[in-house]
Amino acid sequence: MDITIAEILARNARMYPDDVALVERIPAEKKRFQITWKEFDTRANQFANVLAARGIKKGDRVVHFMMNSIDWLVAYFGIVKTGAWVVPLNFRFTGEDVKYCCDVAEPKLIVFDEEFAGRIDSIKDKLPGVKNYICLGNNIPSFAESYAKVMADAPATPLNVELFQSDECGLYFTSGTTGQPKPILLTHKNMLCACITENSNHHQTKDDTFVLIPPLYHTGSKMHWFGSFIVGGKGILLKGVSPEWTLEAISEEQATIIFLLVPWAQDILLKLDSGEIKLENYKLDQWRLMHIGAQPVPPALIKHWKKYFPNMQYDTNFGLSESTGPGCVHLGIGNEHKIGAIGKPGFNWEARIVDENGNDVKKGEAGELIVRGDGVMREYYKNPEATSRTIINGWLYTGDMAREDEDGFIWLVDRKKDVIITGGENVFPVEVEDFIHTNPNVKDVAAIGLPDERLGEIVAVIIEVAPGKTLTEEEVMKHCEGLPKYKRPRKIFFGQVPRNPTGKIEKPKLRKQYSGMEEAFKI
Repeated sequence: MDITIAEILARNARMYPDDVALVERIPAEKKRFQITWKEFDTRANQFANVLAARGIKKGDRVVHFMMNSIDWLVAYFGIVKTGAWVVPLNFRFTGEDVKYCCDVAEPKLIVFDEEFAGRIDSIKDKLPGVKNYICLGNNIPSFAESYAKVMADAPATPLNVELFQSDECGLYFTSGTTGQPKPILLTHKNMLCACITENSNHHQTKDDTFVLIPPLYHTGSKMHWFGSFIVGGKGILLKGVSPEWTLEAISEEQATIIFLLVPWAQDILLKLDSGEIKLENYKLDQWRLMHIGAQPVPPALIKHWKKYFPNMQYDTNFGLSESTGPGCVHLGIGNEHKIGAIGKPGFNWEARIVDENGNDVKKGEAGELIVRGDGVMREYYKNPEATSRTIINGWLYTGDMAREDEDGFIWLVDRKKDVIITGGENVFPVEVEDFIHTNPNVKDVAAIGLPDERLGEIVAVIIEVAPGKTLTEEEVMKHCEGLPKYKRPRKIFFGQVPRNPTGKIEKPKLRKQYSGMEEAFKI
C-alpha cells in the first residue's frame, strides 16, 4: 500500500491521538468546536463504513455538496478511504449546475448540507444513477438519510481497501471564470504532491497552526493546509469573513499561518487605516506567515501590508486546479524585493515560458507559462480533446501569459484569454490593474477589453472606490498618465468588481455587463 492522504490521516491518529487536529469557529454564533486526530480518523472511518454499507466501492463517485465545517473534512476523508472518487462541488452551484456535474461524474451517492436540500430535491428525479442521499442537519428531507443517525450506528473499523498513488482520488470542477466548469481528475499521487510541495514551500511543522477561510471544495485553501496536515499541524476552520473575526481567530487560537484572498487582506488594511481595528488589541506575535494566491496580487497591497507587519513573512502562490492547487510556482519567503512576481518553480516542479509553437521564448519576453510535476492532473475527465491540448509531453499548459526576469523570477502577465489587443498592441490587464491599485482611493479594479471599430478593442476599467473615499474619471485619467498611452483606459466605470469564491475576477460577467455601453461612457 502506498502513502496516500488517507494513510496520512491514520498515521496522525496513531502518532498524535490526543492532539487537536481541527477547530471550527462560527463567530456569528459565538460557537467553537474541536476534534483530535484520533477523533478525526475515527469519524472518517465511520463514514467510510456508512458508504461501504450502501454499496460504495473503489472507483465509484460520491458527490460532496457542503459548506466548510469539520464534517466537510470528515466526509471528504471518509469517501477517500473507500477508494471512491470524491466530487466536491461549489456551494454556489444551482440545482442545474449540480445536475451538470452529476451527468459528468455519474455518482452513486450524494452527501449534502440541509441548506442545499431544495436544490437536490429539484433535480433528484433526473439522477437515476444516484441510489442514496445523506443529509447533514436537523431538517432532513424525506428522500435522504440523516448523517447524524447513520454515523451513530457505524463501526469505526478501517476498511480493507488497498490504495495506490496511481489510483484516481478526486474529481474537481474548475471555478468556472471562463465558461462551463471542466472536470479535473486527480490522483492520490497528485494529493501527496500537494502535501509535500506546500510543506516545503512554507516550512510547516507540527507546531504551526493554519487558519482556513476559503471554500474547501476548491483545491486552493485545502491544499495549503495539506502542508500542515502531513506533519500533524492544527487547522482552524473559520466560518465567516471579517477583519475582526480573522484577527480574533489568529489571536485566540495562536495561529501562525494564514492564507488570504486579495479582498480579505484589503479589508483588514482598510480597517487598520481607519482606526476601526487596533493591532494592540490582539496577540499576534506568533503569526509568522501571510500568503496570497488565486489571483494576481497588486504589489501596492503587499507594500501596504508590510507597513503594518514589517517582520511577517510573505509569499505569493501560483497554481491551478489542474496542478492540484497552489505551489507549482511561488514567490518564496524572503523574496519581498520581488513582490509582484509569482516567483520560481515550487519544490519538485519545473516551469517554462513558451511561444505558440511550444518553443522557449527569450528571457524578458511574454509567452505561455507551462509547468511539469507530480501535481499535474490525470486528465479532463471524459474530454480527451481538451486534455491533449492542455497536457503535452507531460507539460501542463496553464493558459497564463508570463515573462521571466534576469534573476529567474516569473511575472504573471495575464490570462491568455484576457489579453486586450488594441491597435495591434497587446495590453495585459494585470499591468493596468496593478498600476491603478497604487491609487490609495481604489479598493479594487478590473481591466477588460471592449470592442472598438477602429482599434479592435479598447481598455476599459471598472473601479471599486475604497469606503469613505471619492474618485472621479478625471482623477483616474490623471493618475493613468504614468502608463504608456496605448495601455491607458479609454473608458472608466465605477462599480463593484465581482469575484468568485476563490477570489478570481469574473471578467466574462464584466464584459457582458459593460459591452454596449461604450458610446455612453466614451472618454
